[in-house]
Amino acid sequence: MQKLIAILNVIAWGGFWAFGYLALSAGAEGGGRVEVATLLAAAGGALGIWAYLWLARHSEATGYARPANRVRRAHEYTDMTGEIV
Repeated sequence: MQKLIAILNVIAWGGFWAFGYLALSAGAEGGGRVEVATLLAAAGGALGIWAYLWLARHSEATGYARPANRVRRAHEYTDMTGEIV
């Protein structure tokens, strides 16, 4: 499954850059083509971000990547008596 998501990630980012370039380089005479290219670029960007975040979470969960440094929650700063350490 992770290989399929990785392939989807590459294709989505490729679509984002390709259609984003088309949307930005089209002149004012582009009309509806600019709107379609913008929507496809946005869809590619959203799908690329989703796939990247899924792969990052999956690699942390499986132990392939080190988990990110995160701030501990407030209850993790208390000792057994409930006092804040």
